[in-house]
Amino acid sequence: MSDDDTGKVILVTGASSGIGALSVRALARAGHTVYAGTRRTATRNASAVADLTRYGTDHQVDVHAVELDVTSQDSADAAVDRVLAERGRLDVIVHNAGHMVLGAAEAFTPERLANLYDVNVLGTQRVNRAALPTLREQGSGLLVWIGSSSTRGGCPPFLAPYFAAKAAMDALAVSYAAEVLPFGIDTAIVVPGVFTTGTNHFANAGAPADADRAEAYERRHGSLRGDLGERLAALVPADADVAEVARAVARLVAMEHGTRPLRTHIDPSRDGSEVVCAVADRVRADFFRRIGLDSLLTAGSSL
Repeated sequence: MSDDDTGKVILVTGASSGIGALSVRALARAGHTVYAGTRRTATRNASAVADLTRYGTDHQVDVHAVELDVTSQDSADAAVDRVLAERGRLDVIVHNAGHMVLGAAEAFTPERLANLYDVNVLGTQRVNRAALPTLREQGSGLLVWIGSSSTRGGCPPFLAPYFAAKAAMDALAVSYAAEVLPFGIDTAIVVPGVFTTGTNHFANAGAPADADRAEAYERRHGSLRGDLGERLAALVPADADVAEVARAVARLVAMEHGTRPLRTHIDPSRDGSEVVCAVADRVRADFFRRIGLDSLLTAGSSL
């Protein structure tokens, strides 16, 4: 089956909750076979797996939970191998797995930052290494990267480790876009803005281990860190729906090869990322043309 056909086989990482779980359901409703990459399917996330199974039965859609820990290459390989064994192909990867932390940058140990990069950045590399040989051999496919407006948007304080990891993932996605395009593989970066409800980002955000350094910043900044969620929530319209991110993913999957924009912004807070990204992508496209790499520009880079 070509990349333009309906009924694709899709693997979504970090799919136990939030944008990942919503994307799995939106894609399944659109008629695709969707594997929800989930850690600890038999223990901590067993209830999420049960919910997914019930959803599949109730809506008569083709969804499956697959054990996938993006911090393990063996786990990524096994998840892709299962999809290929059961379906014979793999058409789309949705890189959604990620974790957020909240606190003063100095208070995070280098080891904690490395752990955050392991999930948010290296996790995408492991899944790509597991899946891309198949997509390249097929001569078709799509990589969807769930980014963040924080990579070029307002970037408030006390979220630096998360922002830095997301910026690194964005840079990786942009480089991959040019490298995989000649194999018939599209790249689409979905850029959500602030959604303070509908996901577990803020509720499950990690904290720095160095309490003394964290307290020094809290004394200086007062209640700013504690109030940050409320300050961000005040920018978000009451009708903002994080499910729109999942619907954007489904729309991108439905598009024909070569027509998908490089970036799709879903940002109810309007933090400026869309404006900055448009300039950065235009500059990059112009540079590619100057060095004769026009053929490696995606559809969204032709501004």
